[in-house]
Amino acid sequence: MPTPPLSPAGRWFAIAAFAEGFTWAGLLIGMLLKYGTQTTELGVWLFGRLHGAAFLFYVVVTVLVGVRLRWPAWALLLALLAAVPPLVTVPLEIAYRRFNLLGERRGS
Repeated sequence: MPTPPLSPAGRWFAIAAFAEGFTWAGLLIGMLLKYGTQTTELGVWLFGRLHGAAFLFYVVVTVLVGVRLRWPAWALLLALLAAVPPLVTVPLEIAYRRFNLLGERRGS
């Protein structure tokens, strides 16, 4: 079954979710290099900053998209909580896409 097309707001959410997940992965690799192999701190230095910005971007975009697309409260809360554990925003975005929470709402 094909997924419904994304609304412009849904596209912003997908971008934010991917950026947050990508920078989480970079930060985890950086921490492995810093604390596991003790070879370099560059990954933590770079991805720590990028992830901080991506996290804030994700939170702002999530609230704006949730309001714009009139998500139920549980969907907005779940999307915000998904930013806390590593790499959860990407599968959440996929699920929201399948449940048509990122498409245009009727009457909007």
